[in-house]
Amino acid sequence: MPQRVLVTGGLGYLGSIACEHLLAAGYEVTALDSLIYEGGQGLYHLCAHPSFDFIKGDVRDEAVMRRALRAADAVVHLAGTVGASACDRDPAQATSVNFESVKLLNKLRSPEQLVVFPNTNSGYGATSGAALCTEDTPLEPISLYGRTKCEAERLLLDSPNTVTLRLATVFGMSPRMRLDLLVNHFVHAAVKDGYLVLFEKDFKRNFVHVRDVADCFLHALANGAKMAGRPYNLGLDSANLSKEQLAFAVKKHVPKFYIHFAPIGEDPDKRNYVVSSARLRDAGFEARRSLDAGIQELIKGYRMEGRGPFKNAA
Repeated sequence: MPQRVLVTGGLGYLGSIACEHLLAAGYEVTALDSLIYEGGQGLYHLCAHPSFDFIKGDVRDEAVMRRALRAADAVVHLAGTVGASACDRDPAQATSVNFESVKLLNKLRSPEQLVVFPNTNSGYGATSGAALCTEDTPLEPISLYGRTKCEAERLLLDSPNTVTLRLATVFGMSPRMRLDLLVNHFVHAAVKDGYLVLFEKDFKRNFVHVRDVADCFLHALANGAKMAGRPYNLGLDSANLSKEQLAFAVKKHVPKFYIHFAPIGEDPDKRNYVVSSARLRDAGFEARRSLDAGIQELIKGYRMEGRGPFKNAA
């Protein structure tokens, strides 16, 4: 089992939680991040840990990656331009970070270094939402984000000693918070605005808690020899929900939340699918944190949020 783990994108929404879980499990952890979004505040609480280290650098920089890989037994490669809108804003950067960095990592690592790579289950695209997507379902990504991540997954799975996880839409609090994720966004709207305008309410998604994702990284590292060479869907089978169902799940906890279903207009994100995580369950891991628990967690977190820079009231 690997003992020294390099976490690229260590300051990100997933990375900051993953570093915490890896250290708690007894791993030596080096986080690598370019710090384009913020300073290192999200990992300050780990700096006193003797098994934690940090490298400031870009995953596209060969010298940086050679140095970072030198001491690693395994890599959890989280660095990326995440989300369809972020990729569309700068397609060249998205391609270089999401795909070219994976090419570089794969070129520089030794075959003995295990790579755990999170793909997105948005690669399943715009299905009918009726049949469960398994890992054998053809990937038909409808965004640049989905295409770059699926191309990177294909590259890795054609190489030795790799495990890829097709993540459902992640939710939950993190030191590097993201409000663009569907559950996080709906709860934020409920707590802060009190209302939500919802387009195409019947489109379905699958969801998973950020700490379940971190725990699955631990499982993949511990079981890499058995899991390598295959993709695994990672989501809650109990959370294959339409956007309408998700909104009403939030309303259960925020009763004054007003939901307006807009008959005119459309969501630019056309993904519509439900997903089975049976293969991962057969490999010994199952997500366990419920959507309800995550909503309650988010409500508590958002109560701690201060005024915005242009608001006179919270």
